[in-house]
Amino acid sequence: MENADVFLGLQDFLERMRQPSAADFVKSIKSFIVSFSNNAPDPEKDSVSVQAFFANMEAAFRAHPLWAGCSEEELDSAGEGLEKYVMTKLFTRVFASLPDDVKHDEQLSEKMVLIQQFVRPENLDIKPTFQNETSWLLAQKELQKINMYKAPRDKLVCILNCCKVISNLLLNASIASNENPPGADEFLPVLIYVTIKANPPQLHSNLLYIQCYRRQSRLVAEAAYFFTNMLSAESFISNIDAKALSMEETEFEKNMESARALVSGLSTDLDGLSSQIDQITGHDPREHTESRHQTLEDHEIRPKSSEIKPSSKEKSSINKIPSISELENRGATILLREDQTSKVFREYPYMFAHAGDLTINDVEDLLNNYKQLAFKYVCLLKGSDGGSATFPLSGSQA
Repeated sequence: MENADVFLGLQDFLERMRQPSAADFVKSIKSFIVSFSNNAPDPEKDSVSVQAFFANMEAAFRAHPLWAGCSEEELDSAGEGLEKYVMTKLFTRVFASLPDDVKHDEQLSEKMVLIQQFVRPENLDIKPTFQNETSWLLAQKELQKINMYKAPRDKLVCILNCCKVISNLLLNASIASNENPPGADEFLPVLIYVTIKANPPQLHSNLLYIQCYRRQSRLVAEAAYFFTNMLSAESFISNIDAKALSMEETEFEKNMESARALVSGLSTDLDGLSSQIDQITGHDPREHTESRHQTLEDHEIRPKSSEIKPSSKEKSSINKIPSISELENRGATILLREDQTSKVFREYPYMFAHAGDLTINDVEDLLNNYKQLAFKYVCLLKGSDGGSATFPLSGSQA
């Protein structure tokens, strides 16, 4: 079932719940949510309780006049709507509810941050035939979306989309090279590599959440296969060592130490850069917090911007601001000097994509990226007094 179908399923479910004859269902759902929320977190018991509630409610749907004559697909849609509604309400109560899970998330993320600094496809025995940076970046992007959602199925879809990108890559590569269809031995190493590079937020808690609260009767077939591989990838990364990466112990430890130094240095550099920017702009970090407490009267008594005259010192600073063209040229020059330009665009997977790599599901993501880019570019133009400039258009728009 596609995301659009699940959304319509939720809307249909809510519409039916508004019917007078659904009053008992509404009462049962609200009662369950309230009583569940009042109990202390216990993932194992919570999972059993939620799964039992879903099973009982779906059985009741089948016997109720509201769903009389409905197809299996419509009944399944009602179950999806119930799961999405209930788990969205219970999300803050059940997700990463124990300190140990939070700690596990942090340790796993920190480990991936270090490993990703030096791991190479060869360390996981990934054949050159199956190495494709563009597809890997797209797979990473799908996995990194996992915290955008609250419903178990929506989170699972992020994993499935990631796995399908990898699966298609392996299949197409094997066909092109006249090799046998790839199996788990080829798939899992690529998934592990993509996961390390993506470092998805709260990976352990997300997998546990799906495992506990995704309706068990629907976690089957392809979804079960890919999810099981994701669990294996998490386990592998959690226990990763020199042997797992086909390295000598001394080489592994040396790489880990270098990665720690690099990550620590980047953090220090970013903190220093932030302080320098604050000093140059005269920005006080406390201003943002204080501004939220300003009243309406504070804004009303301020003079208009046209009435504020800059001092000679401020005029001098304004005159020194480079134009947008100068900034672009300077940045392009710096970029061309770098040896590993592709790494700079790691967060922009579509930069390396071809039209044939994209799917209909990428449209929304591309549109959001375009809107953000256009907004930032226009803000930059305005900030550099280049308001008359226009946003660069593609050939089809010009």
